[in-house]
Amino acid sequence: MAEMGSKGVTAGKIASNVQKKLTRAQEKVLQKLGKADETKDEQFEQCVQNFNKQLTEGTRLQKDLRTYLASVKAMHEASKKLNECLQEVYEPDWPGRDEANKIAENNDLLWMDYHQKLVDQALLTMDTYLGQFPDIKSRIAKRGRKLVDYDSARHHYESLQTAKKKDEAKIAKAEEELIKAQKVFEEMNVDLQEELPSLWNSRVGFYVNTFQSIAGLEENFHKEMSKLNQNLNDALLNLEKQHGSNTFTVKAQPSDNAPAKGNKSPSPPPDGSPAATPEIRVNHEPEPADGATPGATIPKSPSQPAEASEVAGGTQPAAGAQEPGETAASEAASSSLPAVVVETFSATVNGTVEGGAGAGRLDLPPGFMFKVQAQHDYTATDTDELQLKAGDVVLVIPFQNPEEQDEGWLMGVKESDWNQHKELEKCRGVFPENFTERVP
Repeated sequence: MAEMGSKGVTAGKIASNVQKKLTRAQEKVLQKLGKADETKDEQFEQCVQNFNKQLTEGTRLQKDLRTYLASVKAMHEASKKLNECLQEVYEPDWPGRDEANKIAENNDLLWMDYHQKLVDQALLTMDTYLGQFPDIKSRIAKRGRKLVDYDSARHHYESLQTAKKKDEAKIAKAEEELIKAQKVFEEMNVDLQEELPSLWNSRVGFYVNTFQSIAGLEENFHKEMSKLNQNLNDALLNLEKQHGSNTFTVKAQPSDNAPAKGNKSPSPPPDGSPAATPEIRVNHEPEPADGATPGATIPKSPSQPAEASEVAGGTQPAAGAQEPGETAASEAASSSLPAVVVETFSATVNGTVEGGAGAGRLDLPPGFMFKVQAQHDYTATDTDELQLKAGDVVLVIPFQNPEEQDEGWLMGVKESDWNQHKELEKCRGVFPENFTERVP
C-alpha cells in the first residue's frame, strides 16, 4: 500500500510538472504573439548581461591560464633536456663540471616551484572564482520560469475577473495561485538583485589579485633564473680560460641562396680558399731603365684602368707593351704572388704611362666612400641588387635615402661598370656587406 501511495505521489508530481511546462509554453507563445503582456525588469536584464559577460571573460581567462601553464611545463621539459645535454658533453676533467651539474639541478627545481606556485596562487583561485557561476546561472534560469508562471497566473486571474459569467470559486482559487506564484518569483528575484551586482563588482579585485600573483611569481622566477644563468656563464668563462687556445669561433657558411635583406648574410669561405686569400700590395724595384736612377721605385698610378693594370694569378702584360725593366718587375710579381689580388699599379718608364701617354686619373662616383672586393659569388635576387663574382671590386657610395638602408647591406657600383659607363643610374645597386672585404 505504501508503494502504491508513493507511486501515486510520483505520478501526480510528474503530471503537475508536465502541466506547468505546457502552461509556460502557452504563455510564452502568447507573449511572443503580443496577445499577452510580459513583466519586464530592465535593471535585472542589465545585471544578467553583465553576468554573462563576466562568465565569458572568466572562462577565457581560465583557458588562457591553463595554456600558459602548459607552456611553462613544456619550457621546463625543454630546459631540463638542454641541461642534461650539457651534463653529458661536459667532460670530467673540465673545470666547473660539478658546479654546472648543481646549476642544472637548481634550474629543474626552480621550474617545478614556479609551475606549482602558478597552480596554487592563480589556477586554483581561478577555479574557485568560476565555481560560483553555475549555481547563479541555474537560479537565473529558474527565476525566468517563475516569472512566466507569475505572468500566466496573473493573466488567468484577470481573464476570470473580466468574464461575463463569473465563477467566484474559480476566481478565488486563481487569486490564491497568483499570490503564491508572485511570492515565489519575488523571493528569487530579490536574492538575485542583490547577488548579481555584488558579483559583477568583485571581478575587479579578482583580476587585480590574479595578475599581480602571476606577475610577481614570474618576476621572482626570472630573477632566480638570471642568477643561475650568470653562475653557468661564469663556469663556462672559467672553462674558456683553461682551454682558450681551443676556442671555436662560430661562422656562418656561404650559401647559394641569397640572404634576405636586413638579415645577416653568410660569412666568407674558410681560410685557404681563393676568395679568402688576403690582398697583397707590392711596390717593385726593377732594374733601372735607360736614363732612370738606380734603385728608383715604380710609382703607383691609381688612374690606370683596371684591365691594363691588374696582375692576378701570375698574368703578365702583353709582349711589347713594356721596356725590359718593366718586364722584369712583372715577372718578379708573377713568380712571387700566385693567385693573389694585387692593387692596381702602373709603371712609368721614360716619361710614358702604360696604357697610353697622358692618361689622367679616373673619376670616382659622387659620394664615393671606400672600395670593397667580393670574396665569393653573389647571385642577385632583385632588380636593385648587384650580381657579384669573386674578385669583383665595388665602389661603395651612400644611399640616396639613408632610411632605405637595411642592416648588413651596402650601396655601390662595380668598378668595371663605372669605368665603362660612368652612369650611376645604370650601374649602382645594393649588395650584402659580408660577401665582401674592404680594400684600400
